[in-house]
Amino acid sequence: MAGQVRIAADGGISRVTLSHAGKLNAMSRAMWRELRSVFEGIQQDASIRCVIVEGEGGHFCAGGDIAEYPAFRFSEQGLRDFHEDDVWGGLDAMLCCDVPLVAQIEGNCMGAGVEIASCCDIRVAGASAKFGAPIARLGFPMAPREAKLVSEALGGLTAREMLLEAAVLDAPTLLLRGFLNGVLTDADVAGEALARARRIAALAPQAARLNKQTFRTLNQLNPSVSGSSDAMEFVANSAYAYADSAEHREGIAAFLGKRKPVF
Repeated sequence: MAGQVRIAADGGISRVTLSHAGKLNAMSRAMWRELRSVFEGIQQDASIRCVIVEGEGGHFCAGGDIAEYPAFRFSEQGLRDFHEDDVWGGLDAMLCCDVPLVAQIEGNCMGAGVEIASCCDIRVAGASAKFGAPIARLGFPMAPREAKLVSEALGGLTAREMLLEAAVLDAPTLLLRGFLNGVLTDADVAGEALARARRIAALAPQAARLNKQTFRTLNQLNPSVSGSSDAMEFVANSAYAYADSAEHREGIAAFLGKRKPVF
């Protein structure tokens, strides 16, 4: 069994589960492709207000399925196809998803797990969770797009520590370094992830999606590059199209009427 990525819905909250029995949910090629398909579907489903991303059986994701590697890693084209199509296809689908994503991190969160967690908006972890990307021990670097993603989420110093020293860091350390929003006892992390998802789902879904679109666009701008000011002007000019939307009107009317909004 090459593992799977499952999705289950409960009201406006969906749960995406990484599952690879006996391998601590290590990502196979098939799982990367499923991840892409799942998140492309979530993006098109207006009923979903928040997604919890989790691993099965007490671990988030222990990295890639190394047993598959000899079949493609020793060919430059095969290696390129794996990282640029399979892996980045899954990660990019997460990054392009306008629905808020909450990572529920337990146990091992290594390599591919760190990459998947880096795509999430909110990250909470159990106290015993471990984080790293010790691929230098396997004789290869992190692919460029993945390294950029991880470096931006972790911070450059932490990303270098993980990749150059093969360092494995604990959850309290990554909380202090700003990668995590919270660290709970292992028994409480699932409840915390669900509570945060419920808070998000109770708020205005259109506003959440628009915020994510804005964050994504701003992250793509480089103030040192000529033309960035024009790009920001374009973003600003298109940012207020929600003015006459029902959700906008309801939020303001509910506040003025001293009642709970119905989104």
